[in-house]
Amino acid sequence: MKPKYQIIIDDIKSDILSGTYKAGDQIPTESALQEIYNVSRQTVRTAILELSNEGFLRSEKGSGTYVSSQYRSRSNGKPANKTIGVITTYISDYIFPSIIRGIESRLNEDNYSLLLASTNNDVAQEKKALEMMLSYGVDGLIVEPTRSNVYNPNIAYYLSFQEQEVPFVMINAYYEELDVPFFCLDDVLSSYLATGELIAKGHTRIGIIAKMDDLQGKYRMKGFIKALGEAKLRFHPEHVLSFDTATKPDLSANLEKFLHDHSDGLTAIVCYNDEVGLELIQVCRRMGISIPDELSIIGQDNSYIAKSANMKLATLTHPQERMGRDAADWIIKRLQGKRDLPATTFYKPELVEGETVKAIEAE
Repeated sequence: MKPKYQIIIDDIKSDILSGTYKAGDQIPTESALQEIYNVSRQTVRTAILELSNEGFLRSEKGSGTYVSSQYRSRSNGKPANKTIGVITTYISDYIFPSIIRGIESRLNEDNYSLLLASTNNDVAQEKKALEMMLSYGVDGLIVEPTRSNVYNPNIAYYLSFQEQEVPFVMINAYYEELDVPFFCLDDVLSSYLATGELIAKGHTRIGIIAKMDDLQGKYRMKGFIKALGEAKLRFHPEHVLSFDTATKPDLSANLEKFLHDHSDGLTAIVCYNDEVGLELIQVCRRMGISIPDELSIIGQDNSYIAKSANMKLATLTHPQERMGRDAADWIIKRLQGKRDLPATTFYKPELVEGETVKAIEAE
C-alpha cells in the first residue's frame, strides 16, 4: 500500500501533467489538502516538499503554493541529444519488435535517443507512460493508442503535449477525438482483400474473429462486411466472434465453442490478425478439424508467426519496420522545422498466400 504522502504526490503530479493545473496556478492550501486526504499537516508538507524538489511546485511565503514548470527544464539529467518517447501497447510480442526496430534505426541516424514504454493495452498503464514522458520532457512522441476504439480517459495528456508544442504521431491506429498525424495500415482494405480471397476461392459461408476495442478491429470488420456486400453474400451476425483485451485470455475456449456451434455452417474464417489465426489453427487441431480441407483460415499482418508456424498461414502484409521508420522520420523532420508533412499515411496491404486457404467447388 502506498504511503499517504505518495498518494498526494501522485494525484497532484497527475493534475499538473494532464493540464488540470497550469503553470502559475495555486494548489489547495495545506489545510484543504489535510481535509481532502484526511492526513496530518506533516504528511501534506512532506508531499509538497518532494514535489517542490522535483520542480512541480514552488512555495511563496505568506501567499501559498503554486505550480511550477521547472520540472520540464530539469529533465532529470537528460542527455544533450534530443529524446523521442515511444509508447506501444506491447514491446516484445508479435509485430512490435519490428516496428520498434524501424523507429530505432531512423533515430540512430540523427543521434536521437529513444525512451520506450508499453501499456499492455491498459489505459492505467498508458497514463503512467504519458506521465513519465511529460516528466522527462521528451522532445517528440510516437504512440500506438491503447484500446483505440473506446473512449480514452487520457486525452488530456495528449492535449498537454500539444499545448507544450511537443510533436507527436500515432501508429497502427489513432484516437478519433484528436486531430493528430498518424501512420496506419489500410485496415479496411486488409480485411476486404482477405475476405475477397476467400470468396474468389468459392467460399460463401465465411466467418470473422474480430477484436473490437481497437480501431483496427472496427475497420477490419468494415472491410469484411464490404467484401460480402459487393459479392452479394449475406452477412450473418452469428458468424462473428468478437473479443477484446479483457476477454483475450479466454479466446481459445471461445473459439472452440464458436467452431462447435457453427461446424456445419462455415467453410472459411477471416482472423483479426495472425496471432488469432494461429490460435484458431491450434484449436482446430484439438477438435480434429482439417485445415484447409474442412476450414480455410486467413490472418492479417504477415507477422513472424505466419512465416514460422508449422503450417504457413495465408495473410496480408503489414509495413511494420517501415511504419516505425516513417513515423520517426516525421518526428525528426518536424523538430527540424519542416511543416509541410503528411497528416495521414495509409499503407496498402498485399496478399501473402499460404497453406491454410483452399478453393472449394461453387455451392
